[in-house]
Amino acid sequence: MEPDWSTPEGLAAIKDALAATIDGWSAPVAYAVGISPASSSPELEFPHVNAPGGRHGLPAVVLAKLLGHANGTQTYELTRSQLAAAVETLLPAEACTTLDHPNLAAWRGILGELDANPARTAYAVFIGDLDDPVDSEADATLRTLL
Repeated sequence: MEPDWSTPEGLAAIKDALAATIDGWSAPVAYAVGISPASSSPELEFPHVNAPGGRHGLPAVVLAKLLGHANGTQTYELTRSQLAAAVETLLPAEACTTLDHPNLAAWRGILGELDANPARTAYAVFIGDLDDPVDSEADATLRTLL
């Protein structure tokens, strides 16, 4: 059966099927893709934050699969090609017009920022549990945004 990218139920089924291919998968309580600052400002930027209780689970699974992440709290440096691959993988989800796709919009924006300034760095941050120790500066910044 062909996956149905056009409905929320179809996207949930795709998320579940992809998650089932990740050994030990446990959905993060929060996650985001961020980018290092362009100026002297020390703060990492997170254009979209998937906070606890959020419903955008498919992007988390897509990122996790791409990065080899299964569970827990972890920060990954993302190459431009890895982020581009995540966008490509998630693109068909835009067929579901009843949902917003804030992760795709944010990730595309970050790709543009990386193209404009290759000295910047992108990060994927997964927070497995809010009680986990802070893993990185990016993790600490993300938690302040929750």
